[in-house]
Formats: sequence, C-alpha cells, structure tokens
Amino acid sequence: MTKLTLAIAATTLSLSLTGTQALADMQTKTIEYTIGDTTFTGYMAWDDDNENKRPGVLVVHEWWGHNEFAREQAERLAAAGYTAFALDMYGSGKLADHPDTAQKFMQEATKDIEQVKARFLKAKEILQNHETVDGSRIAAQGYCFGGAVVLNMARLGVDLDGVVSFHGALGSPLTAEPGAVKARVQVYTGGADKMVPSDQVAGLVKEMQDARVDLTLVTFPGVLHSFTNPGADKFAEEFGMPVGYNEEAATRSWEGTMRFYEDIFAQ
Repeated sequence: MTKLTLAIAATTLSLSLTGTQALADMQTKTIEYTIGDTTFTGYMAWDDDNENKRPGVLVVHEWWGHNEFAREQAERLAAAGYTAFALDMYGSGKLADHPDTAQKFMQEATKDIEQVKARFLKAKEILQNHETVDGSRIAAQGYCFGGAVVLNMARLGVDLDGVVSFHGALGSPLTAEPGAVKARVQVYTGGADKMVPSDQVAGLVKEMQDARVDLTLVTFPGVLHSFTNPGADKFAEEFGMPVGYNEEAATRSWEGTMRFYEDIFAQ
C-alpha cells in the first residue's frame, strides 16, 4: 500500500469515527405518556457525552401542534448542553395542516387553564425525572401558542427558573401578581406582528412591572409573526397568513436565549 493510499485510508477512518461519535453523543427518544384518559407524545433530546447532570428545558409547540419544528428546537438545546423535552399540549396524533384545525385544537386545549397547567406540569415532571437532568434547574420556551403557554405558567407561579416566549401572544385573562412569579421572563416579538399588536406589548410591560417581575423584552422592527420558523413563508403563501420567517431575528433571539439560560442557571 502506498503512502498516499495509507493517508487516504486514515483520513476516511478518521471522518468515519468522527461522524459516529457525533451521532452517538446526541440521543433522542419519543415518549408516550397519559393524563387521565388522554395519551400524549413528547420528544426528549440530550447529549450523552456529558456525564454531568444538567438543566432541563421544556419546549412548547406552535398552534399547529407537536411537530418537527418543535423537535428540532429540542435537538438544538441538547446540542447546546441541555436536556430538552418537546411536550405535547394537544394529544397524540393532533397535528394540524390547516389554520382552522389548529384553531380547533388550540381552543380545546386551552378551554380550561387548569387543564393547560396539568399538561404542562406532567411534562415538567417527566423532564425533571430524566437521568441527565438536575431537577432543580428547569426553564421553558414556547413558540406562538407555546409562547403564551409559558408566560401563563409563569403568571401562575409554576416553579421555573425562566421562561422564553418567541412571538407568543402577550395578553392573557391571567394577571401576574407581586411575589407570585418565580421565573425570570424573556420575550421576543416582531414589531410588525399583527397577531401581537403594540398594545399587548405595552400591556405586558406594565403587568410585569407592577408584579415586579424580571422581564427582558426585545422587539424586532418590521418583523412578522412566526419569525423563528423557516416554514412560516409557506404558511403565508398557502393560507394568506400574516407570518414570515426572518433569519436575523431568529438568530438573535436564539443567541439571546442561550445567554439568558447561561445567566439563570449559573445562579
């Protein structure tokens, strides 16, 4: 075998081992669980190359339901060093492909705030009990519908280190009360988001100030609803929805969230 052949073989082996190692580090698992008579399907992601307990992050899906986008966010969090659980708020098999169906699923899921809380807390329990997770360090992030969910969980005083809302509804029938909110709150919203108008933004700021909540709010000028989801442009074209992906806003909001988690979990 020539020196050139040996070099090529060694390089090929090195690349092969590197790829295998990368695949081995990222672990994912689909988890079915029940609440009452309803079955739900969640998705856990973690890096098994890290032997230490680490913080856990819940991911709450958009109004479409528990889909590939939610799972991808869980995987991104796992790659960043967290264990993430993309939970299911609707029930197994309830994944919408039309806005009317998504609206129906969302209305059924949120008809009772205690039902919303029970579904969230069950997922939180599953995440906390994962062998890789430090159960005392838990955060939650949500997108659109999910952003509203995590904000409401903070309002209800659920024991979380922090919550992050990406283009979520900011108004709510619930109001944060002084001393009740345990989580620090971070919100990213689009300045041209017709689904989250400026009065909702102003209302949230006043609400959180009155309740003495640690709030960080970032508004991206000219940015539409669903700006983190690359599939938003397809939804806009197919259904005439006022939504749109924005790469800069998506990148900046993700980077800000990573800094937020580093901060809250270091304390």
